[in-house]
Amino acid sequence: MVTFSRRHILGGAAAAPFLMGATRGFAAAGDRPNFTIAVADLPATLEPARELSNVGTRVTYSIFDTLIRRDFLGSPDGGGSELKPHLATKWERVSPSELIVTLRQGVKFHNGDELTADDVAYTFRDGRLWGDKAQIPSGKPYFGVLSGVEPIDRYTVRFRTKVPDVLLEQRLASWCAWIVNKRAYEEMGFEAYSKKPVATGPYRVVSHSASEATVLDAFDDYFMGRPTAKRVTFKRVPELAARVAGLVAGDYDLITNIPPDQMNVVGDYKDIDVRSVVLANVHVIAFNESDKLLSDKRVRQALASSINRQQLVDSLWQGTAVVPASHNFPEYGQMFVEGRKLPFDPVKAKALLKEAGYNGEPIVYRTQANYYTNALEAGQILIEQWKAVGINASLQVVENSTQLRGPGAQIFNWSNSTRLPDPLGAIWVAWGPDGEIQSQHFWKSTDAFNKAGRALEAETDPAKRKALFTEMLDIWEDEAPATILYQPSEAYAIKKSIAWRPTTFYFMDLRPDNLSFGKV
Repeated sequence: MVTFSRRHILGGAAAAPFLMGATRGFAAAGDRPNFTIAVADLPATLEPARELSNVGTRVTYSIFDTLIRRDFLGSPDGGGSELKPHLATKWERVSPSELIVTLRQGVKFHNGDELTADDVAYTFRDGRLWGDKAQIPSGKPYFGVLSGVEPIDRYTVRFRTKVPDVLLEQRLASWCAWIVNKRAYEEMGFEAYSKKPVATGPYRVVSHSASEATVLDAFDDYFMGRPTAKRVTFKRVPELAARVAGLVAGDYDLITNIPPDQMNVVGDYKDIDVRSVVLANVHVIAFNESDKLLSDKRVRQALASSINRQQLVDSLWQGTAVVPASHNFPEYGQMFVEGRKLPFDPVKAKALLKEAGYNGEPIVYRTQANYYTNALEAGQILIEQWKAVGINASLQVVENSTQLRGPGAQIFNWSNSTRLPDPLGAIWVAWGPDGEIQSQHFWKSTDAFNKAGRALEAETDPAKRKALFTEMLDIWEDEAPATILYQPSEAYAIKKSIAWRPTTFYFMDLRPDNLSFGKV
């Protein structure tokens, strides 16, 4: 039997041929099995643009489809920067500000409706993801660039942008671009649709309870072919020990959020495999500029400069995480800025604190215990590193994100994903004027950063785009509204008989070309 070995846990490129062959072999098999996944948490709702979180996209990715698909399976490193047809069969640039998309004919929604240009235009309409009164404000960083989306005929859609946008195709293949059903959305309304959405994906929603489980059934009219599982259940199991025990007992087929120090322990079970990938995501700690003490950027710079990130990676991640070159990643290709390095200079940190007149005032770092793998452990190490340079730091564990950023917040943890293989899909989405940090007024010194970002949105010349991105990086690092810790790895434990490959996002792809079942 062919399986993912632990020597392939970071990326797993060697497994792709097996996935395709195994899927074809299973198509002629008998009854399909149920597939149960134990997760640490579940999203509040299933409206895909409303739930742009780690736990949200993990579930919604197999309910919804995008017009264009990122080819995670065909990418050796799992990065998925290449694009391939999906709900759209082709797309054509009419001008730098106009894209014509041709839809695949015969695609069915879960309610039996055929996908048409009206559904696409409705998904991207003014007032849902963009516009002055967007129903889902988190859509603006992704699609605020749009000026209009209109059907040309039943299977053809025209996208227009306010400025020339070199990334529109990537936007349509990525976060926030999942297609909704117009008729169901209008009949059900926003809240009801959010609980039981109608889409085109391989699995349709049966029930959803954020505190218990999300249950999905196979949608046998799926345009990519009959799904390989009969039913998929995402069961909320917050405790790692309970997830592992359930997997060993056979109650679960796959479990999430395996800490690096447990990978070998879990993987030693003869019928269990551990599969891991470095994420297109960074864990960051954000500083509240509205706080009197942290309003001095020298204090923020000192906090950033006193962090030994490699120590965090070595002690917590068994070397599986990566310290990136600032908010700047190799998947940017020609936009990647060489020579950047995150600061670690305790001597400089002490000098900055002295210059700022810091006199030992208390600084509190807030974190949730289990939302991010190793969050609590990282917080404990950070406190000691800050104390080493004279910062009177303490750790506060809170229960939810509302408390994390609530009254009195000084420092809190967060994550930023590289949603598009370009700075506009990472630092600009997270830290630009439509991102939640600026919207919640945690970062105020933003004029120069926003000016450069808006220019980058409209620029098409590669050299000028790179210069603008470099300027944004310089400003972000100097103003220090936050600092990056590392790119984490994400590990899953799964029955060896199941062929499935993780992606560099929390997307859990359960389509027929990435999930199949065999015998040990």
